[in-house]
Amino acid sequence: MKRYFTKDHEWLRIDGGIATVGITDYAQAQLGDVVFVEIPPVGSPLTKGKEAAVVESVKAASEVYAPISGKVTEANADLESDPALANSAPEDAGWFFKMTVADEGELEGLMDEASYRAYTEDL
Repeated sequence: MKRYFTKDHEWLRIDGGIATVGITDYAQAQLGDVVFVEIPPVGSPLTKGKEAAVVESVKAASEVYAPISGKVTEANADLESDPALANSAPEDAGWFFKMTVADEGELEGLMDEASYRAYTEDL
């Protein structure tokens, strides 16, 4: 499964036309302790670069943007009941939602893991 990253600190993992989306470890470290996550309902259409979810921490509230366009196929119910998963396992069990990949061309311009790590070193 190929992983991609955005400059807004979202990650996505593609598996058979479905993308699993969450925030990166860097993002959760900047936010601090996550206390609430609002995830889009199943069936919601998402547009690349537009707000898809909201994450609130003890420090701030932040938008999570759709890294690509598509429709939400699944929301992480575990994250809604235990938002701390976004801190303890941001790039694994703390995923936010799954969505269809409407246009694979939108994956172009996203970063691979090495590029993303280099990008965050400069922040």
